[in-house]
Amino acid sequence: MLNHVLHTLDLLDDPAASGDAVVSALREIAGGRVGDVTLTSTTVTGEKGSTDFVTVTVPGSRGKSTGGDAPTLGVVGRLGGIGARPELIGYVSDGDGATAALSLAAKLLDMLRRGDQLPGDVVVGTHVCPTAPTRPHDPVPFMDSPVDMDAMNTNEVLPEMDAIVSIDTTKGNRVINHRGIAISPTVRQGYILPVSPDLVAVYETVCGIAAQVFPLSTQDITPYSNGLYHINSILQPAVAADVPVVGVALTTETAVAGSATGASHETDIALAAGYALEVAKRFGAGSLAFHDTEEYARLVELYGPATHLQTAGR
Repeated sequence: MLNHVLHTLDLLDDPAASGDAVVSALREIAGGRVGDVTLTSTTVTGEKGSTDFVTVTVPGSRGKSTGGDAPTLGVVGRLGGIGARPELIGYVSDGDGATAALSLAAKLLDMLRRGDQLPGDVVVGTHVCPTAPTRPHDPVPFMDSPVDMDAMNTNEVLPEMDAIVSIDTTKGNRVINHRGIAISPTVRQGYILPVSPDLVAVYETVCGIAAQVFPLSTQDITPYSNGLYHINSILQPAVAADVPVVGVALTTETAVAGSATGASHETDIALAAGYALEVAKRFGAGSLAFHDTEEYARLVELYGPATHLQTAGR
């Protein structure tokens, strides 16, 4: 995985980085299997500029895209931008979500070309913008995005996803003080659910340490547009999804700005991508659950839907 991370970083650390360049590189990795996958890049323009949304669908041996019944994992590389030019020169820390997701896509395509195919489909979505704006945030500045959160969710949270892993740089806080990656509790339709034991087990296997879990507040799973404080955008896919969502955060011991350059750690990005890969293997095979479906149904039966938290409120 680290090899793919290094190549992806080299591709994205470029003022001319684009979705088309990413798709071209991924096609080359897929080789003779490129006809089996879906690779798209779509440019979307907002009030603060434009960005390229990249979507990669890698079919599983029993995936729904080919008529099978294995569940589909969605992997979202969540970020504002990979660069803040001309304000800052170079690749920024916030870009790690995109790098991890695209490195996962590259690894899956490489596996497919060699003959290793996962049971279920994997759909990877992120966006590529080397000229994104920044915005103030406490305790350190965030990267902003040229398009709003609705546009991101529309292009990255897709109906074929049966569960979602959202990867995002989450270093601009003082509540998860760990260098590496951390996972969130499962979120579904306004409810913050227990941390999945299956996802903890994958973490322990991939990272070789006790699972690091970062805390969530109710505000964190509501839309950005309400103006409330959010740890960052890592759980924003849960605003648009009916299916369970888990955040995979790239973290540090100290608060590091998302707009900082020289702040990315290649081995940590590889951990995030490798974690998503192992989740995809098990989820598609039916041996991993994001939450207890019976208990979730009972929760909704007892207390009613919490979908109002997926809206902008009153």
